[in-house]
Amino acid sequence: MNAPGTNPRHVHTASAAHRQLPFMVRLEWGHDGAATVAPGTDLAVVVDVLSFTTCVSVALDRGAEVVPYRWRDTGAEDFAAHHNALLAGPRDGGGLSLSPASLRTAQSLGRVVLPSPNGSELCHQLAGEVPLVAAVCLRNAAATADWVAANLPADAVIAVIAAGERWPDGSLRPAVEDAIGAGAFLTALAAQWPARIAADNSRGGPEEGDFDWHGYSPEAVAAAAVFGAAEPSLREMLHGCSSGRELVGAGFAEDVDIAAELDGSDSVAILSDGIFRRP
Repeated sequence: MNAPGTNPRHVHTASAAHRQLPFMVRLEWGHDGAATVAPGTDLAVVVDVLSFTTCVSVALDRGAEVVPYRWRDTGAEDFAAHHNALLAGPRDGGGLSLSPASLRTAQSLGRVVLPSPNGSELCHQLAGEVPLVAAVCLRNAAATADWVAANLPADAVIAVIAAGERWPDGSLRPAVEDAIGAGAFLTALAAQWPARIAADNSRGGPEEGDFDWHGYSPEAVAAAAVFGAAEPSLREMLHGCSSGRELVGAGFAEDVDIAAELDGSDSVAILSDGIFRRP
């Protein structure tokens, strides 16, 4: 089914409190969460571990480019042709798909249009609303945090969006793998980002090996705690979670293994002119 757009009730229930405005680094879930915390930020970080953002990292590792697009849009073929790109198909179709393994093993890989109902749609949604959009997974979490610390000013505001999944009725299903992936990025960022904020405010930087969560919302700190709990048994956590079990049951255990390759890639994925490329 086509994923629905923003819930009209969101307009009436979201308030300034939900926007996490006192915090420079924020975290929310799904399309409505992105619409709440991303406006006015300098960077939106989209996390969809199983599997869109993992696919992006694998494709960029191979020198390819990825174009996000809406899920099951009837104009996808024309869109791909316009961008001189291959259109990824269904996972069980035998070709390029929303399967990291299909991208890793393809004989040749150039530009790929990769629709998905969660991460890809979120990136497509945010492209015109936020100056910078990054696709982050466990594979490139630390590399992206390094890039942010090196390239964004100390007063930049960042919205981390955990994509989540969908229940059959189209409503958001928070997915633990995306909380883990968001937490991996936030943990890597906190190791160096607060020191720059602290220096600007004459607070003194954190001691080596410590984390200073000044400026991070409680939602962001909680995601980092989820990653900390999951890291010692990361592969087992991904295989055992609902999304992982679903993929393993469908014959895509390799996709879960690839998603669990913590910091296995240095491919930072930044959306430029609607296309994910290495900066």
